[in-house]
Amino acid sequence: MDKSKDWDLILKPENEWFNFNFREIWKYRDLILLFVRRDFVSQYKQTLLGPLWHIIQPIFTTFLFILIFGSIAHVDTDGSPRPLFYLSGLIVWNFFSGCVINTSNTFVGNASIFGKIYFPRLVTPISVVISNLIRFGVQLGLFILVASYYFFISPEPGHEISMNSNIVFLPFLLLIVALLGMGTGIIVSSLTIKYRDLSMFIGFALQFLMYLSPVVYPVSRWGKLAWVMKYNPLTCIIESFRNGFLGTGKLD
Repeated sequence: MDKSKDWDLILKPENEWFNFNFREIWKYRDLILLFVRRDFVSQYKQTLLGPLWHIIQPIFTTFLFILIFGSIAHVDTDGSPRPLFYLSGLIVWNFFSGCVINTSNTFVGNASIFGKIYFPRLVTPISVVISNLIRFGVQLGLFILVASYYFFISPEPGHEISMNSNIVFLPFLLLIVALLGMGTGIIVSSLTIKYRDLSMFIGFALQFLMYLSPVVYPVSRWGKLAWVMKYNPLTCIIESFRNGFLGTGKLD
Protein backbone atom coordinates (compact mmCIF):
# COMPACT_ATOMS: atom_id res chain seq x y z
CA MET A 1 0.00 0.00 0.00
CA ASP A 2 1.29 3.43 -0.97
CA LYS A 3 1.32 5.52 2.21
CA SER A 4 1.78 8.73 0.18
CA LYS A 5 -1.89 8.54 -0.74
CA ASP A 6 -2.82 9.28 2.87
CA TRP A 7 -1.38 12.81 2.64
CA ASP A 8 -3.17 15.85 1.24
CA LEU A 9 0.01 17.60 0.14
CA ILE A 10 3.42 16.14 -0.67
CA LEU A 11 6.46 18.44 -0.85
CA LYS A 12 9.15 17.34 -3.27
CA PRO A 13 12.39 19.01 -4.42
CA GLU A 14 12.24 20.74 -7.78
CA ASN A 15 15.12 20.04 -10.14
CA GLU A 16 14.03 22.23 -13.05
CA TRP A 17 15.19 25.82 -13.40
CA PHE A 18 11.88 27.18 -14.64
CA ASN A 19 9.04 25.37 -12.94
CA PHE A 20 6.34 27.85 -11.97
CA ASN A 21 2.95 26.54 -10.90
CA PHE A 22 0.88 29.57 -11.86
CA ARG A 23 -2.35 27.73 -11.11
CA GLU A 24 -1.24 27.25 -7.51
CA ILE A 25 -0.21 30.90 -7.23
CA TRP A 26 -3.65 31.93 -8.51
CA LYS A 27 -5.28 29.87 -5.75
CA TYR A 28 -3.42 32.01 -3.21
CA ARG A 29 -4.56 35.33 -4.72
CA ASP A 30 -6.38 36.24 -1.50
CA LEU A 31 -3.11 35.87 0.39
CA ILE A 32 -1.40 38.14 -2.14
CA LEU A 33 -4.00 40.83 -1.49
CA LEU A 34 -3.51 40.43 2.26
CA PHE A 35 0.24 40.93 1.85
CA VAL A 36 -0.39 44.04 -0.28
CA ARG A 37 -2.65 45.45 2.41
CA ARG A 38 -0.08 44.57 5.08
CA ASP A 39 2.63 46.45 3.17
CA PHE A 40 0.53 49.61 2.95
CA VAL A 41 -0.54 49.49 6.59
CA SER A 42 2.98 48.87 7.91
CA GLN A 43 4.54 51.50 5.63
CA TYR A 44 2.19 54.37 6.46
CA LYS A 45 1.21 53.50 10.01
CA GLN A 46 1.62 56.50 12.37
CA THR A 47 2.34 58.91 9.49
CA LEU A 48 0.48 62.18 9.07
CA LEU A 49 0.37 62.30 5.27
CA GLY A 50 0.15 58.57 4.55
CA PRO A 51 -0.06 57.68 0.82
CA LEU A 52 0.43 61.35 -0.09
CA TRP A 53 4.15 60.60 0.17
CA HIS A 54 3.76 58.81 -3.17
CA ILE A 55 3.18 62.27 -4.68
CA ILE A 56 5.36 64.41 -2.41
CA GLN A 57 8.52 62.35 -2.97
CA PRO A 58 8.68 62.68 -6.80
CA ILE A 59 7.67 66.35 -6.63
CA PHE A 60 10.51 67.30 -4.26
CA THR A 61 13.02 65.14 -6.14
CA THR A 62 11.98 66.72 -9.45
CA PHE A 63 12.48 70.23 -8.05
CA LEU A 64 15.89 69.17 -6.74
CA PHE A 65 16.90 67.86 -10.18
CA ILE A 66 15.64 71.07 -11.83
CA LEU A 67 17.77 73.13 -9.45
CA ILE A 68 20.97 71.07 -9.72
CA PHE A 69 20.95 69.64 -13.23
CA GLY A 70 18.84 72.34 -14.86
CA SER A 71 19.65 75.71 -13.30
CA ILE A 72 23.23 74.98 -12.19
CA ALA A 73 24.62 72.31 -14.54
CA HIS A 74 22.42 73.31 -17.53
CA VAL A 75 21.98 69.70 -18.64
CA ASP A 76 19.98 69.39 -21.85
CA THR A 77 16.66 67.49 -21.78
CA ASP A 78 16.28 66.70 -25.49
CA GLY A 79 13.74 69.49 -25.93
CA SER A 80 11.35 68.27 -23.24
CA PRO A 81 10.15 70.52 -20.39
CA ARG A 82 12.43 69.87 -17.45
CA PRO A 83 9.69 68.90 -14.96
CA LEU A 84 8.30 66.31 -17.38
CA PHE A 85 11.72 64.97 -18.33
CA TYR A 86 12.83 64.39 -14.74
CA LEU A 87 9.42 63.19 -13.55
CA SER A 88 9.11 60.64 -16.37
CA GLY A 89 12.47 59.10 -15.49
CA LEU A 90 11.78 59.18 -11.76
CA ILE A 91 8.49 57.31 -11.74
CA VAL A 92 9.88 54.47 -13.86
CA TRP A 93 13.02 54.32 -11.74
CA ASN A 94 11.01 54.38 -8.49
CA PHE A 95 8.98 51.44 -9.69
CA PHE A 96 12.09 49.41 -10.49
CA SER A 97 14.08 50.32 -7.37
CA GLY A 98 11.04 49.75 -5.14
CA CYS A 99 10.60 46.24 -6.54
CA VAL A 100 14.28 45.43 -6.06
CA ILE A 101 14.66 46.84 -2.53
CA ASN A 102 11.44 45.40 -1.13
CA THR A 103 11.85 42.02 -2.83
CA SER A 104 15.47 41.72 -1.67
CA ASN A 105 14.19 41.49 1.91
CA THR A 106 11.60 38.80 1.13
CA PHE A 107 13.26 35.72 2.60
CA VAL A 108 14.76 37.42 5.65
CA GLY A 109 11.74 39.58 6.47
CA ASN A 110 9.22 36.74 6.10
CA ALA A 111 11.30 33.93 7.60
CA SER A 112 8.90 33.51 10.53
CA ILE A 113 5.93 33.12 8.17
CA PHE A 114 7.75 30.69 5.86
CA GLY A 115 8.51 28.43 8.81
CA LYS A 116 4.91 28.21 10.04
CA ILE A 117 2.73 27.60 7.00
CA TYR A 118 3.11 26.51 3.41
CA PHE A 119 2.28 28.74 0.46
CA PRO A 120 4.04 29.41 -2.85
CA ARG A 121 7.13 31.47 -2.12
CA LEU A 122 6.48 33.66 -5.17
CA VAL A 123 3.41 35.05 -3.42
CA THR A 124 5.46 37.54 -1.39
CA PRO A 125 7.53 38.95 -4.32
CA ILE A 126 4.35 39.25 -6.40
CA SER A 127 2.65 41.19 -3.60
CA VAL A 128 5.65 43.52 -3.48
CA VAL A 129 5.39 44.17 -7.22
CA ILE A 130 1.65 44.91 -6.92
CA SER A 131 2.27 47.34 -4.05
CA ASN A 132 4.86 49.20 -6.11
CA LEU A 133 2.59 49.09 -9.15
CA ILE A 134 -0.09 50.92 -7.16
CA ARG A 135 2.47 53.55 -6.20
CA PHE A 136 3.49 53.82 -9.85
CA GLY A 137 -0.17 54.34 -10.83
CA VAL A 138 -0.46 57.27 -8.39
CA GLN A 139 2.75 58.85 -9.67
CA LEU A 140 1.71 58.24 -13.29
CA GLY A 141 -1.48 60.18 -12.57
CA LEU A 142 0.67 63.06 -11.28
CA PHE A 143 2.81 62.91 -14.42
CA ILE A 144 -0.26 62.98 -16.68
CA LEU A 145 -1.61 66.04 -14.84
CA VAL A 146 1.69 67.91 -15.32
CA ALA A 147 1.88 66.80 -18.97
CA SER A 148 -1.70 67.98 -19.56
CA TYR A 149 -0.77 71.39 -18.16
CA TYR A 150 2.12 71.77 -20.61
CA PHE A 151 0.11 70.32 -23.50
CA PHE A 152 -3.18 72.23 -23.15
CA ILE A 153 -2.68 75.23 -20.85
CA SER A 154 0.87 76.58 -20.94
CA PRO A 155 3.09 74.98 -23.59
CA GLU A 156 6.73 76.06 -23.47
CA PRO A 157 8.06 77.55 -26.72
CA GLY A 158 10.68 75.20 -28.11
CA HIS A 159 9.72 72.49 -25.60
CA GLU A 160 6.58 71.08 -27.14
CA ILE A 161 5.44 67.59 -26.23
CA SER A 162 3.79 65.22 -28.65
CA MET A 163 2.19 62.01 -27.45
CA ASN A 164 2.11 59.19 -29.95
CA SER A 165 0.85 55.65 -30.40
CA ASN A 166 3.81 54.16 -28.52
CA ILE A 167 1.84 54.78 -25.32
CA VAL A 168 0.02 51.50 -25.98
CA PHE A 169 3.25 49.66 -25.13
CA LEU A 170 3.17 50.97 -21.54
CA PRO A 171 1.73 47.70 -20.09
CA PHE A 172 4.55 45.73 -21.75
CA LEU A 173 7.15 48.15 -20.37
CA LEU A 174 5.69 47.80 -16.88
CA LEU A 175 5.73 44.01 -17.19
CA ILE A 176 9.42 44.08 -18.16
CA VAL A 177 10.29 46.41 -15.28
CA ALA A 178 8.29 44.28 -12.83
CA LEU A 179 9.97 41.04 -13.90
CA LEU A 180 13.40 42.67 -13.96
CA GLY A 181 12.97 44.20 -10.51
CA MET A 182 11.42 41.09 -8.98
CA GLY A 183 14.04 38.78 -10.49
CA THR A 184 16.92 40.96 -9.30
CA GLY A 185 15.38 41.25 -5.85
CA ILE A 186 14.87 37.49 -5.53
CA ILE A 187 18.51 36.83 -6.45
CA VAL A 188 19.69 39.37 -3.87
CA SER A 189 17.27 37.99 -1.30
CA SER A 190 18.58 34.44 -1.73
CA LEU A 191 22.14 35.67 -1.24
CA THR A 192 21.21 37.91 1.70
CA ILE A 193 20.34 34.84 3.77
CA LYS A 194 24.06 34.02 3.95
CA TYR A 195 25.60 37.44 3.34
CA ARG A 196 23.62 40.08 5.24
CA ASP A 197 25.97 42.80 3.99
CA LEU A 198 24.16 42.71 0.64
CA SER A 199 21.10 44.32 2.21
CA MET A 200 23.30 47.36 2.93
CA PHE A 201 25.08 47.26 -0.42
CA ILE A 202 21.96 47.11 -2.59
CA GLY A 203 21.03 50.71 -1.74
CA PHE A 204 24.41 52.05 -2.90
CA ALA A 205 24.32 49.87 -6.01
CA LEU A 206 20.89 51.19 -7.02
CA GLN A 207 21.98 54.78 -6.42
CA PHE A 208 24.96 54.23 -8.71
CA LEU A 209 22.79 52.52 -11.31
CA MET A 210 20.39 55.46 -11.37
CA TYR A 211 23.15 57.72 -12.65
CA LEU A 212 23.91 55.15 -15.34
CA SER A 213 20.28 55.40 -16.43
CA PRO A 214 18.71 58.27 -18.42
CA VAL A 215 16.86 59.61 -15.38
CA VAL A 216 18.50 63.02 -14.98
CA TYR A 217 20.11 63.36 -18.42
CA PRO A 218 19.38 61.94 -21.89
CA VAL A 219 21.44 59.31 -23.68
CA SER A 220 22.63 61.92 -26.17
CA ARG A 221 24.45 63.72 -23.32
CA TRP A 222 26.94 60.85 -23.05
CA GLY A 223 28.29 61.35 -26.57
CA LYS A 224 30.82 58.66 -27.50
CA LEU A 225 30.22 56.88 -24.17
CA ALA A 226 26.51 56.36 -24.91
CA TRP A 227 27.25 52.69 -25.60
CA VAL A 228 27.89 52.26 -21.85
CA MET A 229 24.33 53.27 -21.03
CA LYS A 230 22.94 50.93 -23.68
CA TYR A 231 24.06 47.96 -21.60
CA ASN A 232 21.65 49.14 -18.91
CA PRO A 233 18.27 47.41 -19.56
CA LEU A 234 16.41 50.37 -18.02
CA THR A 235 17.73 52.74 -20.67
CA CYS A 236 15.47 51.44 -23.42
CA ILE A 237 12.50 51.29 -21.05
CA ILE A 238 12.81 54.87 -19.83
CA GLU A 239 13.50 56.19 -23.34
CA SER A 240 10.48 54.27 -24.68
CA PHE A 241 8.31 55.74 -21.93
CA ARG A 242 9.44 59.27 -22.80
CA ASN A 243 8.98 58.65 -26.49
CA GLY A 244 5.37 57.60 -26.00
CA PHE A 245 4.37 60.46 -23.70
CA LEU A 246 6.71 63.28 -24.73
CA GLY A 247 7.75 62.41 -28.28
CA THR A 248 11.43 62.44 -27.29
CA GLY A 249 13.86 59.70 -26.39
CA LYS A 250 16.27 57.78 -28.53
CA LEU A 251 15.06 54.36 -29.62
CA ASP A 252 17.55 52.02 -31.30
